[in-house]
Amino acid sequence: MKIMAPKFFYKTSILSFLLMPLGLALSLITKCRRIFIKSYKAKIPVICCGNITLGGTGKTPTALWIGDYFQKKGKKVVYLTRGWKGKEKGPLLVQKEHTAQQVGDEALLLAAKAYTIVSKNRKKGAKLAEKLDMDIIIMDDGFQNPYLHKDFCCLIFEGKTGTGNQHLFPAGPLRESLKSGLAISNCALIIGQDKTNLKDKIKKIKTNFPIFDGKIDAIPTPLLNKNIPCFAFAGIGFPEKFFNTLRKSGFSILKTKAFPDHHNYTKNEIKKLYNEAAYLKAQLITTEKDFIKLTKEQRKEIKPFPVTLTLENKIDFLHLIENCIEKQKKDLT
Repeated sequence: MKIMAPKFFYKTSILSFLLMPLGLALSLITKCRRIFIKSYKAKIPVICCGNITLGGTGKTPTALWIGDYFQKKGKKVVYLTRGWKGKEKGPLLVQKEHTAQQVGDEALLLAAKAYTIVSKNRKKGAKLAEKLDMDIIIMDDGFQNPYLHKDFCCLIFEGKTGTGNQHLFPAGPLRESLKSGLAISNCALIIGQDKTNLKDKIKKIKTNFPIFDGKIDAIPTPLLNKNIPCFAFAGIGFPEKFFNTLRKSGFSILKTKAFPDHHNYTKNEIKKLYNEAAYLKAQLITTEKDFIKLTKEQRKEIKPFPVTLTLENKIDFLHLIENCIEKQKKDLT
């Protein structure tokens, strides 16, 4: 069954109004957790790419971009993730033999780029990173998790949807209010065109708060031929964003198929995709996150579409991160 965000998440409606009391109750729980739970301060810097909305906003591409920067500087980077939809509780270091069913799809994608620890308990995950003598921990989730102190938090938004109807879940898409999210963040990153005037909303709350602009771009690869029409499928937070990126990159899409976020594909589903692509005479294309959890046999007729974050004012962004890292080191001495 396909699970999609309800339309009322992005407009004011009677239903969202009726659900508002539940949202306020959940917000109170989040606030109490932050007040009463003592965070563990790791011996190495912790960078968090977070969001306050449900669904994908570009946290993983951002985390990978930051990790790549520090790896090129010779740092031992480790990604720390809960391993969403994976059976393993951890803490454990992801290995080549692990599957998406064990550690989750995002963990496999991150592990292809750098050391990756899966841990439902972030504190235990951070302690494992310390034992492994890592230099920097990067999280692409866990913004609302109070058990691990973050030295730098980048709050990431999807430019097209912003904060939706600005109501808390289940009345809207917010995990917490914009004000509370900004209060524990060092900057905001808006990916894509800011169609909801989010910058103005942020500035009303925090006047001089750093706001950066970014976009998701394709990485050129000889595996993909733009002259061949494609059948694109994805199981991510906002599949339409992936399909639009394909179109903007010059691909002709004959058909698209959206699956639920973090979907684990069955043999029958892959077979149906193969048959439809053959009928259309189209190449099957999916996201890297979807591709990495397929078996070697399933990957034969499917091509991944690699993407990367392109960031405006990246020097200022990186300078902000490095300042926070330096502060963390001084605090420990």
